[in-house]
Amino acid sequence: MPAPRRPIRELPDELISQIAAGEVIERPASVVRELLDNALDAGASQITVRLLAGGVRLISVEDDGAGIAADELATALRRHATSKIASLAELESVATMGFRGEALAAIASIAELTLLSRTAEQPGAWQLDARSGELRPAARAVGTTVEVRELFFAVPARRKFLKSDATELAHCIEALRRHALARPDVGFALWHEGRLIEQWRSHPGAAGLAQRLADVLGEDFLAGSVAIDHQAGGVRVSGHAGLPDCARARADQQYAWVNGRFVRDKVIAHAARAAYEDVLHGQRQPVYVLHVAVDPARVDVNVHPTKIEVRFRDSREVHQAVRHAIEHALATPRAALLAQTADPTPPAPAPEFFKPFSAPAPARSAQAAIDFKAPAGHAVAELQALWQAAPDPGAAALPAAPADDDWPLGRAIAQLHGIYILAENRAGLVLVDMHAAHERIVYERLKRQLDGARVASQPLLIPATFAATAQEVATAEGCAEVLARLGLEITAFSPRTLAVRAVPTALAAGDAVALARSVLAELAQHEASTVVERARHELLATMACHGAVRAHRRLTHEEMNALLRQMEATERSDQCNHGRPTWRQLSLRELDALFLRGR
Repeated sequence: MPAPRRPIRELPDELISQIAAGEVIERPASVVRELLDNALDAGASQITVRLLAGGVRLISVEDDGAGIAADELATALRRHATSKIASLAELESVATMGFRGEALAAIASIAELTLLSRTAEQPGAWQLDARSGELRPAARAVGTTVEVRELFFAVPARRKFLKSDATELAHCIEALRRHALARPDVGFALWHEGRLIEQWRSHPGAAGLAQRLADVLGEDFLAGSVAIDHQAGGVRVSGHAGLPDCARARADQQYAWVNGRFVRDKVIAHAARAAYEDVLHGQRQPVYVLHVAVDPARVDVNVHPTKIEVRFRDSREVHQAVRHAIEHALATPRAALLAQTADPTPPAPAPEFFKPFSAPAPARSAQAAIDFKAPAGHAVAELQALWQAAPDPGAAALPAAPADDDWPLGRAIAQLHGIYILAENRAGLVLVDMHAAHERIVYERLKRQLDGARVASQPLLIPATFAATAQEVATAEGCAEVLARLGLEITAFSPRTLAVRAVPTALAAGDAVALARSVLAELAQHEASTVVERARHELLATMACHGAVRAHRRLTHEEMNALLRQMEATERSDQCNHGRPTWRQLSLRELDALFLRGR
Protein backbone atom coordinates (compact mmCIF):
# COMPACT_ATOMS: atom_id res chain seq x y z
CA MET A 1 0.00 0.00 0.00
CA PRO A 2 1.34 3.49 -0.80
CA ALA A 3 2.40 5.53 2.21
CA PRO A 4 -0.16 8.10 3.35
CA ARG A 5 0.47 11.61 2.10
CA ARG A 6 2.23 13.88 4.59
CA PRO A 7 1.54 17.61 4.65
CA ILE A 8 4.26 20.08 3.61
CA ARG A 9 5.76 21.81 6.64
CA GLU A 10 8.73 24.04 7.35
CA LEU A 11 11.63 22.19 8.96
CA PRO A 12 12.69 23.29 12.44
CA ASP A 13 15.80 25.48 12.59
CA GLU A 14 17.85 22.86 14.44
CA LEU A 15 17.15 20.23 11.78
CA ILE A 16 17.98 22.73 9.04
CA SER A 17 21.33 23.42 10.70
CA GLN A 18 22.01 19.69 11.00
CA ILE A 19 21.27 19.20 7.31
CA ALA A 20 23.63 22.08 6.50
CA ALA A 21 26.23 20.53 8.80
CA GLY A 22 26.05 17.33 6.77
CA GLU A 23 27.20 19.31 3.72
CA VAL A 24 29.86 21.40 5.45
CA ILE A 25 31.16 19.16 8.27
CA GLU A 26 32.36 15.76 7.10
CA ARG A 27 34.95 15.05 9.81
CA PRO A 28 37.03 16.92 12.44
CA ALA A 29 39.31 18.28 9.72
CA SER A 30 36.29 20.11 8.24
CA VAL A 31 35.78 21.93 11.54
CA VAL A 32 39.48 22.79 11.71
CA ARG A 33 39.32 24.20 8.17
CA GLU A 34 36.29 26.39 8.86
CA LEU A 35 37.69 27.75 12.14
CA LEU A 36 41.08 28.47 10.55
CA ASP A 37 39.31 30.41 7.78
CA ASN A 38 37.57 32.55 10.39
CA ALA A 39 40.83 33.15 12.29
CA LEU A 40 42.64 34.30 9.15
CA ASP A 41 39.72 36.56 8.19
CA ALA A 42 40.03 38.13 11.65
CA GLY A 43 43.61 39.14 10.89
CA ALA A 44 45.34 36.63 13.16
CA SER A 45 49.14 36.46 13.17
CA GLN A 46 49.35 33.40 15.42
CA ILE A 47 46.93 30.44 15.50
CA THR A 48 47.04 27.51 17.91
CA VAL A 49 44.99 24.34 17.39
CA ARG A 50 44.47 21.82 20.22
CA LEU A 51 42.92 18.39 19.65
CA LEU A 52 41.83 15.37 21.69
CA ALA A 53 41.15 11.97 20.10
CA GLY A 54 42.00 13.23 16.63
CA GLY A 55 39.52 16.10 17.06
CA VAL A 56 36.51 13.96 17.95
CA ARG A 57 36.60 14.79 21.67
CA LEU A 58 37.94 18.34 21.38
CA ILE A 59 38.88 20.92 18.76
CA SER A 60 40.13 24.25 20.10
CA VAL A 61 41.28 27.01 17.75
CA GLU A 62 42.82 30.05 19.41
CA ASP A 63 43.88 33.19 17.51
CA ASP A 64 45.10 36.71 18.21
CA GLY A 65 42.83 38.37 15.66
CA ALA A 66 40.41 41.27 16.02
CA GLY A 67 37.94 39.35 18.20
CA ILE A 68 34.12 39.51 18.38
CA ALA A 69 32.21 42.11 20.39
CA ALA A 70 30.22 40.75 23.34
CA ASP A 71 26.86 41.85 21.90
CA GLU A 72 27.63 40.03 18.62
CA LEU A 73 28.56 36.61 20.05
CA ALA A 74 25.00 35.27 20.03
CA THR A 75 24.42 36.61 16.52
CA ALA A 76 27.61 34.87 15.30
CA LEU A 77 26.00 31.50 16.10
CA ARG A 78 22.88 32.12 14.02
CA ARG A 79 22.48 30.68 10.54
CA HIS A 80 23.61 32.98 7.71
CA ALA A 81 24.99 35.60 10.09
CA THR A 82 28.29 37.05 8.88
CA SER A 83 30.33 40.24 8.72
CA LYS A 84 32.00 39.23 5.42
CA ILE A 85 29.29 40.27 2.94
CA ALA A 86 26.17 42.42 2.96
CA SER A 87 25.01 42.39 -0.68
CA LEU A 88 25.05 40.40 -3.90
CA ALA A 89 27.74 42.70 -5.28
CA GLU A 90 30.03 41.81 -2.36
CA LEU A 91 29.26 38.11 -2.81
CA GLU A 92 30.33 38.29 -6.46
CA SER A 93 33.72 39.73 -5.51
CA VAL A 94 34.28 38.14 -2.11
CA ALA A 95 37.92 38.22 -0.98
CA THR A 96 37.60 36.58 2.45
CA MET A 97 37.94 32.89 3.29
CA GLY A 98 34.46 32.64 4.80
CA PHE A 99 31.30 34.40 3.62
CA ARG A 100 28.24 32.15 4.02
CA GLY A 101 27.76 32.47 7.78
CA GLU A 102 26.97 28.76 8.08
CA ALA A 103 29.99 27.21 9.81
CA LEU A 104 29.45 28.15 13.47
CA ALA A 105 25.72 27.44 13.38
CA ALA A 106 26.30 24.08 11.67
CA ILE A 107 28.98 23.07 14.16
CA ALA A 108 26.86 24.15 17.13
CA SER A 109 24.01 21.94 15.92
CA ILE A 110 26.07 18.73 16.04
CA ALA A 111 28.55 19.41 18.86
CA GLU A 112 29.06 21.31 22.09
CA LEU A 113 30.45 24.72 21.12
CA THR A 114 31.87 27.47 23.29
CA LEU A 115 32.85 30.88 21.96
CA LEU A 116 35.35 33.00 23.91
CA SER A 117 36.41 36.38 22.50
CA ARG A 118 37.67 39.85 23.29
CA THR A 119 38.13 42.94 21.14
CA ALA A 120 40.69 45.68 21.71
CA GLU A 121 37.91 48.04 22.89
CA GLN A 122 36.66 45.68 25.60
CA PRO A 123 38.18 45.66 29.10
CA GLY A 124 37.76 41.88 29.29
CA ALA A 125 36.67 38.80 27.37
CA TRP A 126 33.23 37.18 27.21
CA GLN A 127 32.33 33.50 26.84
CA LEU A 128 29.15 32.16 25.25
CA ASP A 129 27.89 28.57 25.61
CA ALA A 130 26.04 27.72 22.39
CA ARG A 131 23.89 25.00 23.99
CA SER A 132 22.58 26.97 26.99
CA GLY A 133 23.00 30.49 25.64
CA GLU A 134 24.78 31.53 28.85
CA LEU A 135 27.04 34.58 28.44
CA ARG A 136 29.58 35.27 31.18
CA PRO A 137 32.83 37.21 31.59
CA ALA A 138 36.15 35.37 31.14
CA ALA A 139 39.87 36.04 30.90
CA ARG A 140 41.94 36.09 27.73
CA ALA A 141 43.92 38.51 25.54
CA VAL A 142 42.50 40.13 22.41
CA GLY A 143 41.38 37.46 19.95
CA THR A 144 39.02 34.50 19.78
CA THR A 145 38.97 30.90 21.02
CA VAL A 146 36.43 28.43 19.66
CA GLU A 147 36.08 25.11 21.50
CA VAL A 148 34.17 22.24 19.90
CA ARG A 149 33.60 19.16 22.09
CA GLU A 150 32.08 15.76 21.32
CA LEU A 151 31.71 16.17 17.56
CA PHE A 152 28.55 14.54 16.15
CA PHE A 153 27.14 13.82 19.62
CA ALA A 154 23.75 15.05 18.35
CA VAL A 155 23.90 12.81 15.26
CA PRO A 156 25.49 9.55 16.47
CA ALA A 157 24.94 7.85 13.10
CA ARG A 158 27.43 10.27 11.52
CA ARG A 159 29.97 9.58 14.25
CA LYS A 160 30.08 5.91 13.27
CA PHE A 161 31.50 6.88 9.88
CA LEU A 162 34.63 8.44 11.41
CA LYS A 163 37.92 6.57 11.16
CA SER A 164 40.52 5.92 13.84
CA ASP A 165 41.90 8.79 15.91
CA ALA A 166 45.21 8.56 14.04
CA THR A 167 43.48 8.86 10.67
CA GLU A 168 41.37 11.82 11.78
CA LEU A 169 44.47 13.50 13.22
CA ALA A 170 46.26 13.06 9.89
CA HIS A 171 43.38 14.83 8.11
CA CYS A 172 43.51 17.68 10.63
CA ILE A 173 47.26 18.07 10.10
CA GLU A 174 46.71 18.21 6.35
CA ALA A 175 44.06 20.93 6.78
CA LEU A 176 46.50 22.95 8.88
CA ARG A 177 49.29 22.35 6.37
CA ARG A 178 47.21 23.79 3.52
CA HIS A 179 46.54 26.98 5.47
CA ALA A 180 50.17 27.24 6.56
CA LEU A 181 51.45 27.00 2.98
CA ALA A 182 49.03 29.74 1.90
CA ARG A 183 49.98 32.14 4.70
CA PRO A 184 53.70 32.07 5.56
CA ASP A 185 53.21 35.39 7.38
CA VAL A 186 51.10 33.63 10.06
CA GLY A 187 52.47 31.30 12.75
CA PHE A 188 50.72 27.96 13.37
CA ALA A 189 50.94 25.40 16.17
CA LEU A 190 49.13 22.07 16.57
CA TRP A 191 48.81 20.19 19.87
CA HIS A 192 47.34 16.70 20.25
CA GLU A 193 46.67 15.06 23.59
CA GLY A 194 48.86 17.71 25.24
CA ARG A 195 51.83 17.13 22.90
CA LEU A 196 53.13 19.61 20.33
CA ILE A 197 52.78 17.88 16.94
CA GLU A 198 53.56 20.67 14.46
CA GLN A 199 54.81 24.25 14.80
CA TRP A 200 55.57 26.66 11.98
CA ARG A 201 56.80 30.13 12.86
CA SER A 202 55.74 33.14 10.82
CA HIS A 203 58.00 34.20 7.94
CA PRO A 204 56.96 37.63 6.62
CA GLY A 205 58.57 39.09 3.55
CA ALA A 206 59.44 37.92 0.04
CA ALA A 207 61.45 34.91 1.24
CA GLY A 208 58.64 33.74 3.50
CA LEU A 209 57.10 31.21 1.09
CA ALA A 210 60.40 29.42 0.43
CA GLN A 211 61.09 29.10 4.15
CA ARG A 212 57.55 27.89 4.86
CA LEU A 213 57.90 25.31 2.06
CA ALA A 214 61.06 24.01 3.68
CA ASP A 215 59.35 23.93 7.10
CA VAL A 216 56.17 22.18 5.96
CA LEU A 217 57.21 20.01 3.00
CA GLY A 218 60.89 19.59 3.84
CA GLU A 219 64.20 20.78 2.48
CA ASP A 220 64.10 18.05 -0.18
CA PHE A 221 61.01 19.63 -1.77
CA LEU A 222 62.66 23.04 -1.88
CA ALA A 223 65.89 21.61 -3.31
CA GLY A 224 63.99 19.59 -5.91
CA SER A 225 61.83 22.45 -7.21
CA VAL A 226 62.16 25.72 -9.09
CA ALA A 227 60.51 29.03 -8.22
CA ILE A 228 57.58 30.35 -10.27
CA ASP A 229 56.58 33.99 -10.74
CA HIS A 230 54.59 34.55 -13.91
CA GLN A 231 52.17 37.31 -14.91
CA ALA A 232 49.78 36.82 -17.83
CA GLY A 233 47.15 39.51 -18.26
CA GLY A 234 45.06 39.63 -15.10
CA VAL A 235 46.40 36.32 -13.73
CA ARG A 236 49.53 35.95 -11.64
CA VAL A 237 50.97 32.53 -10.83
CA SER A 238 53.64 32.08 -8.17
CA GLY A 239 55.00 29.26 -6.05
CA HIS A 240 57.28 26.31 -6.79
CA ALA A 241 57.20 23.53 -9.39
CA GLY A 242 58.92 20.24 -8.63
CA LEU A 243 61.58 19.01 -11.03
CA PRO A 244 60.58 15.96 -13.10
CA ASP A 245 63.11 13.82 -11.22
CA CYS A 246 61.18 14.50 -8.00
CA ALA A 247 57.82 13.25 -9.33
CA ARG A 248 55.96 10.77 -7.12
CA ALA A 249 53.83 7.69 -7.60
CA ARG A 250 50.83 9.46 -6.01
CA ALA A 251 49.40 12.95 -6.45
CA ASP A 252 49.80 13.72 -2.75
CA GLN A 253 51.94 16.83 -3.07
CA GLN A 254 49.90 18.92 -5.49
CA TYR A 255 48.72 22.14 -3.85
CA ALA A 256 46.86 25.00 -5.51
CA TRP A 257 45.32 28.16 -4.07
CA VAL A 258 43.18 30.83 -5.70
CA ASN A 259 43.42 34.16 -3.92
CA GLY A 260 44.69 32.35 -0.83
CA ARG A 261 41.91 29.71 -0.82
CA PHE A 262 42.95 26.06 -1.21
CA VAL A 263 41.06 24.52 -4.12
CA ARG A 264 40.79 21.34 -6.12
CA ASP A 265 40.20 22.76 -9.56
CA LYS A 266 40.13 20.79 -12.81
CA VAL A 267 41.37 23.73 -14.87
CA ILE A 268 44.49 24.23 -12.75
CA ALA A 269 45.15 20.48 -12.41
CA HIS A 270 44.85 19.94 -16.17
CA ALA A 271 47.09 22.91 -16.93
CA ALA A 272 49.76 21.64 -14.54
CA ARG A 273 49.61 18.15 -15.99
CA ALA A 274 49.89 19.56 -19.51
CA ALA A 275 52.99 21.54 -18.53
CA TYR A 276 54.68 18.33 -17.34
CA GLU A 277 53.37 16.27 -20.23
CA ASP A 278 56.60 15.57 -22.11
CA VAL A 279 59.02 15.63 -19.17
CA LEU A 280 57.42 12.98 -16.92
CA HIS A 281 57.93 9.25 -17.33
CA GLY A 282 54.94 6.89 -17.31
CA GLN A 283 52.27 7.62 -14.72
CA ARG A 284 54.49 9.60 -12.38
CA GLN A 285 52.75 12.53 -10.69
CA PRO A 286 54.34 16.01 -10.49
CA VAL A 287 54.67 17.95 -7.25
CA TYR A 288 53.88 21.65 -7.09
CA VAL A 289 52.73 24.51 -4.90
CA LEU A 290 50.80 27.05 -6.98
CA HIS A 291 49.32 30.36 -5.88
CA VAL A 292 46.95 31.86 -8.46
CA ALA A 293 45.98 35.50 -7.96
CA VAL A 294 43.07 36.82 -10.01
CA ASP A 295 40.53 39.61 -9.64
CA PRO A 296 37.92 38.30 -7.13
CA ALA A 297 35.17 39.49 -9.47
CA ARG A 298 36.48 37.07 -12.13
CA VAL A 299 36.16 33.94 -9.98
CA ASP A 300 33.05 32.46 -8.34
CA VAL A 301 33.81 30.86 -4.96
CA ASN A 302 30.14 30.20 -4.14
CA VAL A 303 30.10 26.86 -5.97
CA HIS A 304 30.46 24.17 -3.30
CA PRO A 305 29.43 24.09 0.39
CA THR A 306 33.02 23.33 1.44
CA LYS A 307 34.35 26.19 -0.76
CA ILE A 308 36.98 23.85 -2.19
CA GLU A 309 35.79 24.35 -5.78
CA VAL A 310 35.71 27.55 -7.80
CA ARG A 311 34.55 28.63 -11.23
CA PHE A 312 36.54 31.06 -13.39
CA ARG A 313 34.93 33.58 -15.69
CA ASP A 314 37.70 32.93 -18.24
CA SER A 315 39.01 29.42 -17.58
CA ARG A 316 41.16 29.45 -20.72
CA GLU A 317 43.07 32.50 -19.48
CA VAL A 318 43.81 30.78 -16.16
CA HIS A 319 44.72 27.50 -17.89
CA GLN A 320 47.20 29.20 -20.19
CA ALA A 321 48.72 31.24 -17.36
CA VAL A 322 49.29 28.20 -15.14
CA ARG A 323 50.64 26.07 -17.95
CA HIS A 324 53.05 28.69 -19.25
CA ALA A 325 54.19 29.55 -15.73
CA ILE A 326 55.27 25.95 -15.07
CA GLU A 327 56.69 25.43 -18.57
CA HIS A 328 58.87 28.53 -18.32
CA ALA A 329 60.09 27.52 -14.87
CA LEU A 330 61.04 24.03 -16.08
CA ALA A 331 62.46 25.08 -19.45
CA THR A 332 65.94 26.05 -18.28
CA PRO A 333 68.09 22.89 -18.09
CA ARG A 334 69.83 22.22 -14.80
CA ALA A 335 73.15 22.26 -16.63
CA ALA A 336 72.57 25.91 -17.54
CA LEU A 337 71.75 26.70 -13.92
CA LEU A 338 75.00 25.04 -12.92
CA ALA A 339 76.81 27.24 -15.42
CA GLN A 340 75.35 30.35 -13.81
CA THR A 341 76.50 29.37 -10.32
CA ALA A 342 79.67 27.40 -11.01
CA ASP A 343 82.06 30.29 -11.53
CA PRO A 344 81.46 34.07 -11.44
CA THR A 345 84.42 34.63 -13.80
CA PRO A 346 83.41 36.27 -17.13
CA PRO A 347 83.09 33.66 -19.90
CA ALA A 348 85.78 33.13 -22.51
CA PRO A 349 85.23 32.19 -26.17
CA ALA A 350 84.41 28.54 -26.78
CA PRO A 351 87.04 26.31 -28.43
CA GLU A 352 86.47 26.06 -32.16
CA PHE A 353 86.11 22.28 -32.17
CA PHE A 354 82.92 22.56 -30.05
CA LYS A 355 80.62 22.52 -33.05
CA PRO A 356 76.94 23.02 -32.27
CA PHE A 357 75.04 19.76 -32.09
CA SER A 358 71.53 20.27 -33.42
CA ALA A 359 68.62 18.69 -35.18
CA PRO A 360 68.60 18.34 -38.98
CA ALA A 361 69.00 21.64 -40.82
CA PRO A 362 65.76 23.67 -41.13
CA ALA A 363 63.46 22.26 -43.75
CA ARG A 364 62.38 24.31 -46.75
CA SER A 365 58.87 24.51 -45.34
CA ALA A 366 56.82 23.45 -42.39
CA GLN A 367 55.20 20.79 -44.57
CA ALA A 368 58.58 19.26 -45.38
CA ALA A 369 59.55 19.31 -41.73
CA ILE A 370 56.44 17.52 -40.55
CA ASP A 371 57.08 14.74 -43.07
CA PHE A 372 60.66 14.25 -41.84
CA LYS A 373 61.46 10.69 -40.84
CA ALA A 374 65.03 9.41 -40.56
CA PRO A 375 65.56 6.53 -43.01
CA ALA A 376 66.55 3.47 -41.03
CA GLY A 377 69.09 2.32 -43.63
CA HIS A 378 70.86 5.67 -43.90
CA ALA A 379 71.29 6.66 -40.28
CA VAL A 380 75.07 6.98 -40.50
CA ALA A 381 75.00 9.23 -43.57
CA GLU A 382 72.29 11.39 -42.04
CA LEU A 383 74.19 11.73 -38.78
CA GLN A 384 77.43 12.68 -40.52
CA ALA A 385 75.63 15.74 -41.89
CA LEU A 386 74.11 16.37 -38.51
CA TRP A 387 77.30 17.58 -36.86
CA GLN A 388 77.88 20.21 -39.53
CA ALA A 389 74.31 21.57 -39.45
CA ALA A 390 73.89 25.26 -38.84
CA PRO A 391 72.68 26.16 -35.35
CA ASP A 392 68.98 26.74 -34.94
CA PRO A 393 68.41 30.52 -34.80
CA GLY A 394 65.44 29.99 -32.49
CA ALA A 395 67.42 28.04 -29.92
CA ALA A 396 69.20 29.50 -26.93
CA ALA A 397 72.78 30.57 -27.54
CA LEU A 398 75.35 27.91 -26.78
CA PRO A 399 77.03 28.65 -23.45
CA ALA A 400 80.53 30.02 -23.64
CA ALA A 401 83.22 28.16 -21.76
CA PRO A 402 84.10 29.47 -18.30
CA ALA A 403 87.60 30.81 -17.83
CA ASP A 404 88.84 27.50 -16.45
CA ASP A 405 87.14 25.49 -19.22
CA ASP A 406 84.97 23.78 -16.62
CA TRP A 407 81.81 23.12 -18.62
CA PRO A 408 78.65 22.32 -16.57
CA LEU A 409 78.28 18.89 -18.20
CA GLY A 410 82.03 18.48 -18.46
CA ARG A 411 84.36 17.25 -21.20
CA ALA A 412 83.71 13.91 -22.84
CA ILE A 413 86.26 11.26 -21.90
CA ALA A 414 84.75 8.04 -23.29
CA GLN A 415 81.75 6.27 -24.78
CA LEU A 416 80.35 3.18 -23.06
CA HIS A 417 78.93 0.37 -25.25
CA GLY A 418 77.88 2.94 -27.82
CA ILE A 419 75.04 4.01 -25.50
CA TYR A 420 76.40 6.30 -22.80
CA ILE A 421 78.79 9.23 -22.86
CA LEU A 422 81.11 9.60 -19.89
CA ALA A 423 82.22 13.15 -19.13
CA GLU A 424 84.31 14.73 -16.41
CA ASN A 425 83.28 17.97 -14.72
CA ARG A 426 84.28 19.77 -11.55
CA ALA A 427 81.78 17.81 -9.39
CA GLY A 428 82.85 14.38 -10.63
CA LEU A 429 81.48 12.10 -13.34
CA VAL A 430 78.57 12.82 -15.73
CA LEU A 431 76.77 9.96 -17.51
CA VAL A 432 74.67 10.85 -20.55
CA ASP A 433 72.20 8.68 -22.46
CA MET A 434 73.11 9.97 -25.91
CA HIS A 435 69.93 8.80 -27.68
CA ALA A 436 67.63 10.27 -25.03
CA ALA A 437 69.56 13.55 -25.00
CA HIS A 438 69.59 13.92 -28.78
CA GLU A 439 65.91 12.98 -28.95
CA ARG A 440 65.03 15.97 -26.75
CA ILE A 441 67.22 18.29 -28.83
CA VAL A 442 65.57 17.21 -32.09
CA TYR A 443 62.11 17.40 -30.51
CA GLU A 444 62.55 20.95 -29.23
CA ARG A 445 63.82 22.10 -32.59
CA LEU A 446 60.92 20.53 -34.48
CA LYS A 447 58.47 22.25 -32.11
CA ARG A 448 60.00 25.63 -32.95
CA GLN A 449 60.03 24.92 -36.68
CA LEU A 450 56.40 23.80 -36.78
CA ASP A 451 54.86 26.36 -34.47
CA GLY A 452 51.42 27.13 -35.92
CA ALA A 453 51.76 24.77 -38.91
CA ARG A 454 49.21 22.16 -39.89
CA VAL A 455 50.00 18.48 -39.44
CA ALA A 456 50.40 16.65 -42.73
CA SER A 457 47.50 14.29 -43.44
CA GLN A 458 46.95 11.23 -45.62
CA PRO A 459 43.52 10.46 -47.15
CA LEU A 460 42.17 6.98 -46.50
CA LEU A 461 41.37 4.87 -49.54
CA ILE A 462 38.26 3.57 -47.77
CA PRO A 463 36.82 5.89 -45.10
CA ALA A 464 36.56 4.33 -41.64
CA THR A 465 33.01 4.70 -40.31
CA PHE A 466 31.76 4.22 -36.77
CA ALA A 467 28.58 4.70 -34.75
CA ALA A 468 28.91 8.03 -32.93
CA THR A 469 27.14 9.63 -30.01
CA ALA A 470 25.33 12.95 -30.35
CA GLN A 471 28.22 14.61 -28.49
CA GLU A 472 30.80 13.18 -30.93
CA VAL A 473 28.78 14.30 -33.96
CA ALA A 474 28.37 17.82 -32.56
CA THR A 475 32.09 18.04 -31.74
CA ALA A 476 33.13 16.84 -35.20
CA GLU A 477 30.89 19.39 -36.89
CA GLY A 478 31.84 22.27 -34.59
CA CYS A 479 35.60 21.60 -34.59
CA ALA A 480 36.20 20.80 -38.25
CA GLU A 481 38.94 23.45 -38.56
CA VAL A 482 40.69 22.22 -35.43
CA LEU A 483 40.58 18.64 -36.69
CA ALA A 484 42.06 19.75 -40.02
CA ARG A 485 44.99 21.36 -38.20
CA LEU A 486 45.58 17.98 -36.59
CA GLY A 487 45.60 16.21 -39.95
CA LEU A 488 42.17 14.64 -39.35
CA GLU A 489 39.12 14.81 -41.58
CA ILE A 490 35.97 13.56 -39.84
CA THR A 491 32.59 14.14 -41.47
CA ALA A 492 29.03 13.05 -40.81
CA PHE A 493 28.12 9.92 -42.79
CA SER A 494 24.61 9.84 -41.35
CA PRO A 495 22.90 11.48 -38.36
CA ARG A 496 24.44 8.83 -36.08
CA THR A 497 27.54 7.80 -38.02
CA LEU A 498 30.87 9.54 -38.55
CA ALA A 499 33.44 8.81 -41.26
CA VAL A 500 37.19 9.25 -40.86
CA ARG A 501 38.45 10.28 -44.31
CA ALA A 502 42.02 11.38 -43.50
CA VAL A 503 44.49 10.83 -40.67
CA PRO A 504 47.94 12.28 -39.82
CA THR A 505 50.61 10.85 -42.11
CA ALA A 506 52.77 9.73 -39.20
CA LEU A 507 49.85 7.70 -37.80
CA ALA A 508 48.49 6.29 -41.05
CA ALA A 509 49.15 2.70 -39.95
CA GLY A 510 47.20 3.08 -36.69
CA ASP A 511 43.55 2.57 -35.76
CA ALA A 512 41.74 5.48 -37.38
CA VAL A 513 38.50 5.01 -35.42
CA ALA A 514 40.26 4.81 -32.04
CA LEU A 515 42.27 7.92 -32.91
CA ALA A 516 39.13 9.82 -33.94
CA ARG A 517 37.23 8.87 -30.79
CA SER A 518 40.15 9.86 -28.59
CA VAL A 519 40.60 13.27 -30.21
CA LEU A 520 36.85 14.01 -30.19
CA ALA A 521 36.69 13.13 -26.48
CA GLU A 522 39.60 15.50 -25.76
CA LEU A 523 38.01 18.29 -27.78
CA ALA A 524 34.71 17.87 -25.93
CA GLN A 525 36.40 18.13 -22.55
CA HIS A 526 39.25 20.60 -23.04
CA GLU A 527 40.15 23.71 -24.97
CA ALA A 528 40.70 23.12 -28.68
CA SER A 529 44.10 24.86 -28.68
CA THR A 530 45.32 22.54 -25.92
CA VAL A 531 44.25 19.44 -27.84
CA VAL A 532 45.93 20.66 -31.02
CA GLU A 533 49.19 21.37 -29.26
CA ARG A 534 49.18 18.04 -27.43
CA ALA A 535 48.45 16.03 -30.57
CA ARG A 536 51.12 17.89 -32.54
CA HIS A 537 53.66 17.26 -29.80
CA GLU A 538 52.86 13.55 -29.78
CA LEU A 539 53.54 13.38 -33.51
CA LEU A 540 56.76 15.35 -33.20
CA ALA A 541 57.91 13.17 -30.31
CA THR A 542 57.51 10.10 -32.52
CA MET A 543 59.48 11.78 -35.31
CA ALA A 544 62.21 12.94 -32.94
CA CYS A 545 62.63 9.44 -31.58
CA HIS A 546 63.22 8.14 -35.10
CA GLY A 547 65.49 11.05 -35.98
CA ALA A 548 67.73 10.86 -32.92
CA VAL A 549 71.13 9.21 -32.92
CA ARG A 550 70.79 5.48 -32.28
CA ALA A 551 72.53 3.32 -29.74
CA HIS A 552 75.83 1.70 -30.76
CA ARG A 553 76.69 4.63 -33.01
CA ARG A 554 80.35 5.39 -32.31
CA LEU A 555 80.99 9.09 -31.79
CA THR A 556 84.22 11.03 -31.86
CA HIS A 557 85.27 13.18 -28.90
CA GLU A 558 84.32 16.29 -30.87
CA GLU A 559 80.84 14.87 -31.55
CA MET A 560 80.33 13.89 -27.91
CA ASN A 561 81.42 17.32 -26.69
CA ALA A 562 79.14 18.97 -29.24
CA LEU A 563 76.21 16.97 -27.86
CA LEU A 564 77.04 18.05 -24.30
CA ARG A 565 77.19 21.71 -25.33
CA GLN A 566 73.85 21.53 -27.12
CA MET A 567 72.27 19.89 -24.07
CA GLU A 568 73.39 22.88 -22.00
CA ALA A 569 71.59 25.21 -24.42
CA THR A 570 68.36 23.24 -25.06
CA GLU A 571 65.21 23.72 -23.01
CA ARG A 572 64.01 20.73 -20.97
CA SER A 573 67.12 18.75 -21.93
CA ASP A 574 67.21 17.04 -18.53
CA GLN A 575 64.50 14.61 -19.74
CA CYS A 576 63.79 12.98 -23.07
CA ASN A 577 60.37 13.28 -24.73
CA HIS A 578 59.11 10.31 -22.71
CA GLY A 579 60.17 11.77 -19.37
CA ARG A 580 63.25 9.60 -18.84
CA PRO A 581 66.36 11.38 -17.50
CA THR A 582 69.03 12.17 -20.06
CA TRP A 583 71.97 12.55 -17.67
CA ARG A 584 73.09 11.80 -14.16
CA GLN A 585 75.83 13.24 -11.96
CA LEU A 586 78.06 11.08 -9.74
CA SER A 587 79.94 13.24 -7.27
CA LEU A 588 83.50 12.54 -6.13
CA ARG A 589 82.10 11.75 -2.68
CA GLU A 590 79.83 9.06 -4.16
CA LEU A 591 82.71 7.64 -6.18
CA ASP A 592 84.96 7.62 -3.10
CA ALA A 593 82.26 5.74 -1.18
CA LEU A 594 82.24 3.00 -3.80
CA PHE A 595 85.92 2.33 -3.11
CA LEU A 596 85.81 3.00 0.66
CA ARG A 597 88.23 5.92 0.29
CA GLY A 598 88.72 7.93 3.46
CA ARG A 599 87.59 5.13 5.78
